[in-house]
Amino acid sequence: MEKNELANLNMNPDFQRNDSTHQLIFQQNHLEDLFNQFVIFIDATPNTIRTYRGSLKQWFIYLRQNQIIQPTAETVRQYRDHLQVTGKKATTVKNYIIAVKRFFAWTEEAGLYPNIAKFIKSGHLSKSFKKDYLTGSQARQILNHVDRSTLKGKRDYAMLVTMLTMGLRTIEVVRANIDDIRTKGNTTVLYVQGKGHEDKDDLIRMPQHVESAIRDYLSVRQTKDLSEPLFISTSNHNTNGRMTTRSIRRIVKTAFIAAGFDSPRLTAHSTRHTAATLSLLNGATLQQTQELLRHRNIGTTEIYAHNIDATTNPAANDVEEAIFGKSI
Repeated sequence: MEKNELANLNMNPDFQRNDSTHQLIFQQNHLEDLFNQFVIFIDATPNTIRTYRGSLKQWFIYLRQNQIIQPTAETVRQYRDHLQVTGKKATTVKNYIIAVKRFFAWTEEAGLYPNIAKFIKSGHLSKSFKKDYLTGSQARQILNHVDRSTLKGKRDYAMLVTMLTMGLRTIEVVRANIDDIRTKGNTTVLYVQGKGHEDKDDLIRMPQHVESAIRDYLSVRQTKDLSEPLFISTSNHNTNGRMTTRSIRRIVKTAFIAAGFDSPRLTAHSTRHTAATLSLLNGATLQQTQELLRHRNIGTTEIYAHNIDATTNPAANDVEEAIFGKSI
């Protein structure tokens, strides 16, 4: 859909108070004014605002298609079921319902409509990840397979080892500049602009191997402008420009395949899973791994620990022994 299609389709309503029922009456005007009021309430970043706009658009499309002008809690439940039945991913369903819940929290606070979504559950997410991680030996095999004799090879190696070791998201790699590498005490760190952040206010300790790989790449690149992107494009149409998340995902996937790891469950995001899992397997605490990945909620980090516990659980072997072991 085009950017302004939401407004053109008049999917969203304006709300006016009905003096007798104090319920919302859905009207097809004043869209932007209404949404701007909601934006003030949520006090969010531009990216979050775009997400809410897209999510709420789907909610109002659903209301219009079903000719619903006074939604209830049951309407929200049916909408959630509709999203699931039509094949939406669990994370998408959860995000769409969260937007609806946030919206009606605002309508109640503004005295426009009761919060009908207050007690609606946003959906269940599995305590596992849809992407696999690499073992330490597999990660080393992939890195060793990168040809470091060229500028591109040095860049790819440095970028891969950064993502595998420090758990950076692709967008954080895109945003990184050379001068984000700084010294903190006796340690080299990288300042990153994390997910949902407007500033580079997170820092990650940079291991020696990562720093050496980056310095090797930069020495061949020979740039003097420290405000340039840390990793730059070598493609013909974007030479020396800032890389995109798509190009980084492609580079990582190509490196995986070249080393013999061709699986749809292994993607650029698997590098982040790898950093988290190897961190916990090698003795880091949940809090230390949470800090490495910059998870706001430690529950997200606990998913990694849950998966590790599942793979090391000896219960199945105990059952096997009971069935097939020697008789007492």
